[in-house]
Amino acid sequence: MNRVVYDAGVLVAADRSVRAVWAEHRIRLEAGIVAVVPAPVVAQVSRSPRQVQLRRLLRGCQVTALTEQDAHAAGHLLGHAGSSDVVDAVVAYAAAQLGADVVTGDPADIGRLLDAAGSSAQLIGL
Repeated sequence: MNRVVYDAGVLVAADRSVRAVWAEHRIRLEAGIVAVVPAPVVAQVSRSPRQVQLRRLLRGCQVTALTEQDAHAAGHLLGHAGSSDVVDAVVAYAAAQLGADVVTGDPADIGRLLDAAGSSAQLIGL
């Protein structure tokens, strides 16, 4: 199993207690794989302190900051891919930098951004 980056769809599904997402997350943790979640992904889905399941999932993840350098690189990806979703670009950039796969509910957009990054990351659907 490879290292993974979670996109917003994973966090939303976990918050909604989708069993398959929780099962896969648990398998990764048991294999010693800690999923990476860029901080802008958290911002995209966090709406209330009552999102207990979201916070529970994030305890088993590595939430990474977005530096100025990362922001410029994600913006470059957006321009190169002809896309406009900043958070998807941050996810793709993180995956490319880490050599990680992406767990996503949006494989078309993420795939286009990964291609623009020259990444061979695999897309793992929800």
